[in-house]
Parts: sequence; C-alpha cells; structure tokens
Amino acid sequence: MSDPLVIIGNGMAAARFVEELSTRALGRYAIAVIGDEPRLAYNRVLLSSVLAGEIESGDIELKNSAWWRDRGVTLKYACAAREIDTTERVVRLANGERVPFAKLVIATGSSALRLNVPGSNLAGVHTFRDIRDVDILLGLARDRKRVIVIGGGLLGLEAAYGLTKAGSKVTLLHLMDRLMERQLDAAAAAVLKQRVEEKGVEVLLKASTAKILGDERVEGVELADGCTLAADAVIFAAGIRPNAALAKEAGISVNRGIVVDDRMQTSVESVFALGECAEHRGVCYGLVEPAYEQARVLAEHLSDEKTLYGGSVVSTNLKVSGVSVFSAGDFEEKEGSETMTFRDLRRGIYKKLIVSGDRLTGAVLIGDTQDALWYLDLIRTQKHIATMRHDLMFGRALAEPKAA
Repeated sequence: MSDPLVIIGNGMAAARFVEELSTRALGRYAIAVIGDEPRLAYNRVLLSSVLAGEIESGDIELKNSAWWRDRGVTLKYACAAREIDTTERVVRLANGERVPFAKLVIATGSSALRLNVPGSNLAGVHTFRDIRDVDILLGLARDRKRVIVIGGGLLGLEAAYGLTKAGSKVTLLHLMDRLMERQLDAAAAAVLKQRVEEKGVEVLLKASTAKILGDERVEGVELADGCTLAADAVIFAAGIRPNAALAKEAGISVNRGIVVDDRMQTSVESVFALGECAEHRGVCYGLVEPAYEQARVLAEHLSDEKTLYGGSVVSTNLKVSGVSVFSAGDFEEKEGSETMTFRDLRRGIYKKLIVSGDRLTGAVLIGDTQDALWYLDLIRTQKHIATMRHDLMFGRALAEPKAA
C-alpha cells in the first residue's frame, strides 16, 4: 500500500513538488493536496498580467484537473488546514475532516504585510497577493479610482503597472531611495523608474507613510514630511510574511519561517517544508526559483536519492511593470572585483556585469534580457570566462564562439 503523503498548500511550490515526485516515484505515495483557495494551483507571477488585462485568469492555471487525477493526487481545495497533530500524524481541516499522513509537506507560502500605521484598517485598504486581490483591484480600475500603492519592490511595481493599464490613476510610494533596492543598483533602478513613469505611474521615493486618511473609507495618505495625497484606495505591497503559524502551533521549530535542514526536513521527522514559508540556513527566499529548487531536492530525497539543498543563487528574471528586468548574484562592486557597464538610456537599456578574477559573480540587465539565463548559468557554475572576457558584455552569440 502506498504511504499517505499530505501537502498543505496548493500553490506553485506544491505543484512543482508533485511534478518532480511523480517523475521519480509515481505511485509510491498516496498524495493529498490541501488548499484554502477555491481553485486549482496557478502562477502568481502572472497576476499582474491578469490585472493589466493582458491575459485571462484561467490562463494562469498551472495544471488542469486531469493532470492531477492522472498522478493519483487527491485535491482538497477551498478547505483550509486548521491543525497539524504530529503525535497522531493527522491534519485537521476546517470542515472537521481528519487527513492522516506518513509524511507531511508544508507549502503554505506567505502573506502580504500591512503597515502598522493609523488608518490601515479603513475600507479601501487592500493587498496584492492572490487572485482574490486581483478581482478587487480590477473593480477599482473599472471605477477609475485614484490608487496609492505602497512598496517599490516587485509586488508594488506589478500592482501599480496593472492598475494603471487597467485605468486607474496610480501613485507609487517607496520608502527607499531606489526601486527594487534588493535586486538593482542605483543606476539600474533609475532606468527602471524612468521606464515605469513613462507608462503613467507617478513614483515617489524616500516616501514614508505616516497615516492613511479617512473616517470610514480611504480619502488619502499623509507622509512623514507632512505632505498629503488624495486617494480612493491604498494597496499594501511592501513585503511578505511566511505563513508559519500552523507549524508553530504544532510545535515545529519556527524563526521567521519554518526552519528546515538540507533535506528540507523540519524539526519533526518526516515533516518537511518548502517555498516561501520555509527558512533554510537563516534565509527565507520569497522567490519562485528557490522554491522550485527546494521542490526538486525534496522529491529526490523522498525517492531515496541523496541530494541535499545548499541554498540558491538568487535571481530575478521577469517583466516588471512591462519592463524586462534581470538580476543575479552579487551586483555591487567589491574590492578586487571589476565592473563592466553599458547604457543606452534612449532605448531604456542598462547592463552591468561584475567580474571577480576570471569568473562572473553578478549581473543586472534592464530592457534587454535575452542573455539573462546564460549569465545566470555562468554565475551559478562559476565557469572561467578569461577567453570571452572582452566580449562578455555583448552576449552569448558573440562571446562563446570566440571562447571556443
């Protein structure tokens, strides 16, 4: 008889894990997937495209119901897990059902942070995290509401772009001195800001939100410098928090996220965690690619392979507010490293490569990202680049033939 394997969470990490496991050990486990959203797993990265009207919500579904059925997976969606009992080895659901497990995978993802400022609970204050949020934001855009988006990271930029394209007048507030400061240097962020503003989004940097104004509904935002901005709605997109409460209540070790080892196992044997809810060696990645790497490692471990997870080289390779953006490795110059840069501001293109010794250690690309995956492979594999160094900036097509 197959061992019961329960997955709490029906997002991108869970879907990839099932895919990886089914290619290695199909039929070995009786898999049940528990999700609280009332639909099949979907691609959250594409939510802004749905908001912008570029694709339909049905287009972002990761796998259809037949795919899950063909792999023998029991799907329990629109039904939240309420308790993990590690002694009885059972998950209790909101509807009272008990789901037993031999092995448990927690892939509960993360939630959008709400700033702890006066007025944050007023009607008209929203987050941008899942498809339900998109439906609300589309309503704002249809009514041509004035919207303030708080947060200049990836989520904030995507919300601002989608709302603007859908018809809202949008102001983006960011506390830091540049957009996407964790992924971009100052020059790259300046190019991105220019491109975003060209698309109709007003961007205010070094903007600290003091309070949200209004009696019962949002009427505006007051900044720390005393400036006030009129608004009909406010969107919080200033960060995420791992959904680790379920694990913590079960006595599983939690810091910021659910603590896992190199096999993705938690402090309780045969209980694992992966994706945005997991914390590995003190890091919660909050990105899709590390979640996919973790899913592969866990699938291999549960298929009796000896693979270990040593962490991920963080990279971003997306269209941010309609602008192609790539960042990987250490993009800040350090002692002993060299920087190569290319700028074409008229076309909105910026490229920066960091080289240490004869290895590529970091890269930032704005506007032209066609060689992004090649640069990422050079960074991850630490391949020697001495023979292609002079042509590295001009991409794979020019550099690799000369290195042969």
